[in-house]
Amino acid sequence: MYRPTDFDRHFVQARAAQFRDQLTRWQRGELSEDHFRPLRLQNGWYVQRHAPMLRVAVPYGELSSRQLRMLARIAREHDHQDAGLPTERGGFGHFTTRQNLQFNWIPLDQAADVMDLLASVDMHGIQTSGNCIRNITTDALAGIAPDEVVDPRPYCEILRQWSTLHPEFAFLPRKFKIAVTGAREDRAAIAWHDIGLQLHRDDSGAVGFRVLVGGGMGRTPVIATPIADFVPWAQILVFIEAIVRVYNLHGRRDNAYKARIKILVKAEGPRFIDDVQREFAQLVAEGAPVIPPAELDRVAASFTLPAPLKDADARATLREDLPVAYLRWLERNVHAHRVAGYRAVTLSLKRAGLPPGDVTAAQMDGAAALAERFSLGELRVTHEQNLVLPWVRQDQLPALWEAARAGGFATANIGLLTDMIACPGGDLCALANARSIPIAAALHERFEDLDEQHDIGDITLNISGCINSCGHHHSGHIGILGVDKDGSEWYQVTLGGSDGSTRGGAAVPGKVIGPSFAADEVPDVLEAVLDLYRRERQPGERFVDAARRLGTPPFRAAADAVRRSTARTATATTAETA
Repeated sequence: MYRPTDFDRHFVQARAAQFRDQLTRWQRGELSEDHFRPLRLQNGWYVQRHAPMLRVAVPYGELSSRQLRMLARIAREHDHQDAGLPTERGGFGHFTTRQNLQFNWIPLDQAADVMDLLASVDMHGIQTSGNCIRNITTDALAGIAPDEVVDPRPYCEILRQWSTLHPEFAFLPRKFKIAVTGAREDRAAIAWHDIGLQLHRDDSGAVGFRVLVGGGMGRTPVIATPIADFVPWAQILVFIEAIVRVYNLHGRRDNAYKARIKILVKAEGPRFIDDVQREFAQLVAEGAPVIPPAELDRVAASFTLPAPLKDADARATLREDLPVAYLRWLERNVHAHRVAGYRAVTLSLKRAGLPPGDVTAAQMDGAAALAERFSLGELRVTHEQNLVLPWVRQDQLPALWEAARAGGFATANIGLLTDMIACPGGDLCALANARSIPIAAALHERFEDLDEQHDIGDITLNISGCINSCGHHHSGHIGILGVDKDGSEWYQVTLGGSDGSTRGGAAVPGKVIGPSFAADEVPDVLEAVLDLYRRERQPGERFVDAARRLGTPPFRAAADAVRRSTARTATATTAETA
């Protein structure tokens, strides 16, 4: 993990003190709401449906057990729901698809105290909101994946430092998201980001970036456009600066729905690429500073293999003489590692009784304890809203399984139907049109049988409560989007989407299979869709491949049959009542 310098620590602590002053002046009426709003937003503080929401940055998903214990303390001491609100929740955190953590019930008058606590463990909420460059994300297996070509974490850290409080890019036309991968498989969904960066080597072995621009979800799902095949690593900040300058100059500011860079790239086409190349050439000609090799070496020193690994027994083998439940966990939750004798292990945050990605204060402490015992005190936050222990010795897997089971983290469902992604939806979010959490709970209950999930096989199910797509429904093999119809909650279903990983091939948005469904129809609709898949699948064929081969008409017909059946039942009930 990155080791913060004295400057890093002073910077975060000074920012927390600055925010305390801003909050105090707002409370005294010296700062208007209009002046205070951008200040709180660029420190991660939203005002949501029922209470403030704090988004805490977890840069490129790396988290220490010490930091997780502090997040647990904040949840326990500050995240409390006021009485009289519609849901009995509080004392928890929510891990997001962009590797951050959100609190939903912290009173704003406690915000400065919380920022001080975060700063004490080198954490903050800087630029987790606002029209600026947001948290840099990457592969949760960065630095440990066997298919990795270049470790992206040093570059992510350099990008984070460069973009934090960048004066030219503090007020962009709209929020801006960057994802980086250094592996052959894209586990960072780079094609769905404003800028996607893929590290690779040229024929001489030199390191550079393939650059994609203009990806995004929302009302207009767009796959990013490749604009450069190889930008030398030392020049990548200059190239990104050229992209963001062109966007800052030409991006629309008159319409929030058309302000993302994807709209500019789509509208301008080749002209956008030409503008970026011209700006880049001019910056280079003017002597724009590149990344010094010494600086890369300094940052990269934080990401070398932990010293205790040298003492591990590389000859350790996986035990397979334990119960079937352990073998399933071994298959689903345990991942290959670049270091012999080690494995990465996913702690599932998808279980009955809690929304996807949610963890209570006690569970955060429990996960931190597992990291300290089994993973050198380090965890990773995944795009799929789970946690990963990156440094687990193979000979300790049985003991970890037992401990994870006791803590509720060992559900063997990674990559299966109940390993779903979901945003907080209308229960918490002021922007949502419909609730996501009850839909996720109903689907978890309907498909909780692990035998059935294993029979269905690899599948991604993503749920969003509105068109802003925080649940990434566009990229799900099955996507569910909450929509509003005359004040009622309805749900649109899409099939065949992909985030760009090998689970679904190249990034592509899913296709809608028909008009939206009522909330109580959704579990039956999914069951009908999956039954059709199981009837029609070819040997070894995954759901996403079958969905694309068969096309939407048969799935739409199966879903419509559920709608007609529901309508007949409702009519019969009405007649009997009459």
